[in-house]
Amino acid sequence: MLQAKRTVVFDLDGTLADTSADLLAAANACFRAMGHGDVLTQADALTAFHGGRAMLRLGFSRLGGVDEAAVDAHYPVLLAAYAEGIDTHTRLYPGAVAALEALLSRGFLLSVCTNKPEGLAETLLRRLGVRDLFGALIGADTLATRKPDPAPYVESVRRAGGEVARSMLVGDTETDRKTGLAAGVPVALVTFGPEGHDIARLEPEALLHHFDALPELAERMLG
Repeated sequence: MLQAKRTVVFDLDGTLADTSADLLAAANACFRAMGHGDVLTQADALTAFHGGRAMLRLGFSRLGGVDEAAVDAHYPVLLAAYAEGIDTHTRLYPGAVAALEALLSRGFLLSVCTNKPEGLAETLLRRLGVRDLFGALIGADTLATRKPDPAPYVESVRRAGGEVARSMLVGDTETDRKTGLAAGVPVALVTFGPEGHDIARLEPEALLHHFDALPELAERMLG
């Protein structure tokens, strides 16, 4: 019986690419439309990686209080603004493409599991020129649940052609750590993401300081 291929699953925002500037710009476009200036700054990058609603809540908190109805009302506006400028400033992290290609050359399967809406994730990966390197992509709205529920992760592995028991997750946030724990798979958290080396507090199975180290790390973690 052939042994299942090993699968490496990636988060997108803050892991494969630094999307914070374009996410924050989309949120600020909402606040400008309400008659305010730019409420968020690049110092809010960590909040940006927790999604559009998180950015809106932070902005509203600075304007006097969070109104969930207003958050819900402006969320589609934010998504529309983000879609227009999705790759204005966004760039893949150094070494990402070389690492992905090296993993493929070693026989690994690759997939993306993100809490970004699937359509936006598809668009961004294509704009960045790397969509064809991944055998599957699961977004926030692909299934009925999203990370840290393990179902999206499991489905991302299945669609790529792999088995969960021979897979690992590369991410950058507590959500990714919890996803790995829920799915019962090892997690490598990047230290070049929004939390930097502070991400070590989550005690993942590994820390990834640069994409150059990923192929050997995946070999060690998945055997």
